[in-house]
Amino acid sequence: MALAALATAVIVVVAALARPKPPVDQLGIAVGSAAPAITGTTLDGAAFDLASLRGHPVIVNFWGPSCVPCRDEVPFLKQQLAAHAADGLAIVGVLMYDGPDDAKAFMAQYGATWPTIEDPSGAIRTAYRAVARPQSYFIDRDGVLRKISVGQVTDTTFPDLYASISTP
Repeated sequence: MALAALATAVIVVVAALARPKPPVDQLGIAVGSAAPAITGTTLDGAAFDLASLRGHPVIVNFWGPSCVPCRDEVPFLKQQLAAHAADGLAIVGVLMYDGPDDAKAFMAQYGATWPTIEDPSGAIRTAYRAVARPQSYFIDRDGVLRKISVGQVTDTTFPDLYASISTP
């Protein structure tokens, strides 16, 4: 009886270990799993919930105006937002390490119109395991995280990243 119970336990453990798991990228976040929730207040004071963008390809971009590569990336993201408007592309900024006043001024200066969420406690940054600025997360229409880009997204890297989320 004890031997049968032990054999059953071994089979259960082996089956659990053999079950496919979503790949985990170098940051420890599971690509292929649901993107962590984002709720908060935008720089203009509006309530925001990432779930409201279900059905759209989404780029979540951790940034700040004191980050030089971020300053270079924002105009590029603005171009991509316009170029992929027919696909319903949405961009969400998460302010990382900088204050909202500087971010508002920067967004106005560059004509960036996407919502940027304040993250004063760092809870969103922690959920996404964001380690650098800029850092972008590519989320498909079903809310599944497909790709992560640490560093500036460029015209060289964008096509592959966007292709992972743009299919209907």
